Amino acid sequence: MRPQLLRSSLGCLVTVFGPFPASCINKGVRQTAAAVPHLYYSRKTMHYQTEQRGHPNSSDYRIYFKTPDGKYISPFHDIPLIAESEQNDDVPAKKPKSEKKVLYNMVVEVPRWSNAKMEIATKEPLNPIKQDVKKGKLRYVANIFPHKGYIWNYGALPQTWEDPNHKDKETNCCGDNDPVDVCDIGTQVCSPGQVIQVKVLGILAMIDEGEMDWKVIAINANDPDAEKLNCIEDVRKSRPGHLEATVEWFRKYKVPDGKPENQFGFNGEFKDKDFAVEIIKSTHEHWRALVQEQTNAGGIECKNLSCCNSPFQFSADEARAVVQSAPVFGSAYPVSSEVDKWHFV
Repeated sequence: MRPQLLRSSLGCLVTVFGPFPASCINKGVRQTAAAVPHLYYSRKTMHYQTEQRGHPNSSDYRIYFKTPDGKYISPFHDIPLIAESEQNDDVPAKKPKSEKKVLYNMVVEVPRWSNAKMEIATKEPLNPIKQDVKKGKLRYVANIFPHKGYIWNYGALPQTWEDPNHKDKETNCCGDNDPVDVCDIGTQVCSPGQVIQVKVLGILAMIDEGEMDWKVIAINANDPDAEKLNCIEDVRKSRPGHLEATVEWFRKYKVPDGKPENQFGFNGEFKDKDFAVEIIKSTHEHWRALVQEQTNAGGIECKNLSCCNSPFQFSADEARAVVQSAPVFGSAYPVSSEVDKWHFV
């Protein structure tokens, strides 16, 4: 199936896998690329802005996303999965990119070395980033010696969804009802809400309490090492211990909360880039069915401003009203010193 690149009313490019529906033309979306053999034509990168509401380190804190012209959007549904490379406005690259050159957008939820478990609020309108809450308490990831918080920038691939109704044929587990997670192993420590372009290197099949929870391993395209890291074996050779530490981190990070160690498919071995890309494509198809109301949403909030053929589209005014109804941005609340505690497990 050959994807096509379309321009939405937001001014950003949208990747559509499958036939180009004529009804989209009536919704102000026009085709901008001819047949492409892989995933995209290079275009100018869309830079997103964020707006904070509520008090940091509190349950009412939210990070909303908007376009440069101030239109509020969903980072889950309106930011394209496929990133756009720096080119002149509306000038296609001379040649389509090979699959090896394809970059993906990553929505950073948690910066490296931090502990607050920030995540896209999949069940809230506009899907802002919020801090997860369990049993009435804000969640913080424990420091399992020798690590401090998350050991990479952690986030999600937009326009992907691990369908809880879909059983993975390899692991026999259903999806966890979230976007696909990404670990950026680049040097830069990012910020919550930052949208970066990443090169996919491989994937880890984590099984979290019986649910499939894929972890994509990627690197920021602007990282000095990005050019020389092209697959999971490159990571293994150039960064001894990094992949092993990643498996160990995911295996034990819930143990201090009294939960069992997480399990893994494929005996905890990382799968290569080609395998990772197939998982991404599959979860993108599941997401598309989600926003086109072709599957059970499982409580997911699907309101969006740009998804073609989606019955959940709403207006910029409605989106603005959602943000304006949230508490105004205020000073950060203090964080307990318990967050800095070491755990030896």
